[in-house]
Amino acid sequence: MSREDWDDIKYVLAVAETGTVSAAARRLGVNHATVLRRIAQYEEAAGAPLFEKTPKGYALAPDRLRLIEAMREVDRSVQSVQRMVAGVRAPVSGDVRVTSTDSLCQMVLPSVVARIALRAPELLVTLVSSNAHLDLGRIHADITIRPTMILPDDLVGTEVGRLRFAAYRATGSDADGWLGLAGQLSRSTAGRWLAGEMGAAAAGPGADSFLTLREMAALGLGIAILPDYLGRGDARLEPVEGALPDLQIPVWVACHPDLAEVPRIALMRQYLVEEMKADAGAIFD
Repeated sequence: MSREDWDDIKYVLAVAETGTVSAAARRLGVNHATVLRRIAQYEEAAGAPLFEKTPKGYALAPDRLRLIEAMREVDRSVQSVQRMVAGVRAPVSGDVRVTSTDSLCQMVLPSVVARIALRAPELLVTLVSSNAHLDLGRIHADITIRPTMILPDDLVGTEVGRLRFAAYRATGSDADGWLGLAGQLSRSTAGRWLAGEMGAAAAGPGADSFLTLREMAALGLGIAILPDYLGRGDARLEPVEGALPDLQIPVWVACHPDLAEVPRIALMRQYLVEEMKADAGAIFD
């Protein structure tokens, strides 16, 4: 297999996984024509078509499923090699991309990063705020600070505390309807509880961000389920006692296993764990 064939694999996989040339082009950051050309190039080299064009997009020929799975194995191996090479080259100093939820990025991590900057000015932190789980395998970020019950198999990390949830509404309000949890929040521990509690009933207005839900609750739009540190101490809000069971979720500082021993990432993980545990009383209790 030539170098060009190896490079073509990512185009084949993108079409196989998204189902359309347009979606594959968006994922890869190239134009529509480039994807078509690379797919045609690979099919010509392979001597057989890989896809069947249908009204809904590109369908994988049934007898090509094993070939696509083999390509996925190649892609995973190439990504692993790239991460290890990056680790060998990486100095202890440099930029470290840390991703976390919007609420942690805005309310917790700036002060944590400020203290780390005093300890290790040679390490530069870039905070990537996203409620979606970024792909650390493809180096979209180096470290994730993630609230989740169990870390997925492709991450290693340290639990730094357990995030508690509470129900809040506007101070002095008699609001009794729940604000909805949308997007990634609908799949969180709080979101699953709310879905079970509401049953077939529809929740009221909602949002995909706890920060936004806090502002909506403060305006009297309903009861919001919030990480307790977001509502506690906000004079605009009052807790709704007994509205929730004891909902807790672990918070992890984690990275991809291939990056765990990279010096700058290992050091930053250590500092993040230490500083977040130092803030445990404000964040987790």
